[in-house]
Amino acid sequence: MERQRFLKAGRLAARQIALTALAAALIEAVKFALNAVPNVEGVTLLCAVFGYCLGAGGVVAAVVFCAIETAIFGAGTWVISYFIHWPCVALVFMLLAKLKVKNRWIVTLVAGVMTALFGVLTSLVDTGLFSGFFDRFLERFGIIYLRGVAFYVVQVICNLIVFPLLFKPLVRIFLPAARKAGMCPLPEEQRKRGMQEVGFGKDKREGEMSGDTPRNGGEKQNF
Repeated sequence: MERQRFLKAGRLAARQIALTALAAALIEAVKFALNAVPNVEGVTLLCAVFGYCLGAGGVVAAVVFCAIETAIFGAGTWVISYFIHWPCVALVFMLLAKLKVKNRWIVTLVAGVMTALFGVLTSLVDTGLFSGFFDRFLERFGIIYLRGVAFYVVQVICNLIVFPLLFKPLVRIFLPAARKAGMCPLPEEQRKRGMQEVGFGKDKREGEMSGDTPRNGGEKQNF
């Protein structure tokens, strides 16, 4: 009996490690694939999806991604921004899953705010937030931020378009594997009801997909 429990725990741990590694690899692969397209990025989307589906595993995947980026491109002020921002994106969406937030427009709004904050964070770091050099700090921050504001706007617009279209389908793909590995941060009562009842299963009618029709006499789904 104890041996079976040990083997089951080992298999579960192996699945969790493999899924976390796969998530980190996918983030890096998508980032590399979109390098040719200026300021169009998929890292925010994947960190959000993995945070939502994998919980703490998604946060770890974001940290591993940052470590891979540092190993490839070397150290710089951007490393500080990466290790703060991307794990925070995964963490915020893990909290959204725990709070049962599944409305696509709320998710998109949060993604837009997080993307906008990335520009603020990188500008603060480049200004010398952690260097102790605060002489004319706000003036220098304003210059650095305005220099890149056009790029930040493009990134925000990109995610405001991408999230309503791709967040839900990607969650549908990764959520079953996360549940099987015991990593899903969704509340236990929702996990027991299954993906369809929390808005991630296949919809029977087009009206149900838009959230206009209640299912089985239950609450209206709006994700």
